[in-house]
Amino acid sequence: QVNPVESGGGLVQAGGSLRLSCATGQTRSHSVGWFREAPGKEREFVAAISRGADVSEYADSVKGRFTISKDSTKNMVYLQMNGLKPEDTAVYYCALEYTIYTSVVRTSSSEYDYWGRGTQVTVSS
Repeated sequence: QVNPVESGGGLVQAGGSLRLSCATGQTRSHSVGWFREAPGKEREFVAAISRGADVSEYADSVKGRFTISKDSTKNMVYLQMNGLKPEDTAVYYCALEYTIYTSVVRTSSSEYDYWGRGTQVTVSS
């Protein structure tokens, strides 16, 4: 398994949108999660999608604004972020969890096996 690679971060004004991409290598055996880490804060869960792409879960702080999706034909997972706020500023990480379960998602970072290096998202006010 190759570690995932994130892309799509950048600088955006409050209220704007960004789409983060995660090249996973393969998604057939993994659920995928997005986490973020702001300066001086612990890494926190953002969103996750199950191996079978039939279940997704979001942190309360991003519900209704962020959408996670998976394109298994391209081995890609996306995080569409709309209505961005300055408090969304962080390094965003994609992570893979090897799992036999098709409809389970994990919200704890300790459950994930492979991590990308992250992509910076900065939201200006």
